[in-house]
Amino acid sequence: MQRDIRKYLMDIAIQINHVDSFLQHARDFASYDTDLIVQYAVERALGIIGEAANQVRKMEPKIAISSLQQIISLRNLLIHAYDGVNNTIIWSVIINHLPTLEVEVNELLNQLDSGHSR
Repeated sequence: MQRDIRKYLMDIAIQINHVDSFLQHARDFASYDTDLIVQYAVERALGIIGEAANQVRKMEPKIAISSLQQIISLRNLLIHAYDGVNNTIIWSVIINHLPTLEVEVNELLNQLDSGHSR
């Protein structure tokens, strides 16, 4: 795995942390659904995650991120089909996919830090 891939993995990790901060470390859909500012912030973070994931895929197409294509597809939806985005889809990503992505990215970063490639 190339060393400069670390930048994009770090970007993903940072944005996941931002999402958690935007949600004030709580997982309450009703609060999210009524807070336009938080929705915009989360969608922006997910867009950055998707773009970073796209760069990772270009550098390392077989990287061990289980939902890489779905992450990139969400970014494309947010950017190109913004009128098709709804809070239920975004909430599902937050609850069902970001925790796994966080674990996988942290494992990859640990591998890079220890000098091993996958």
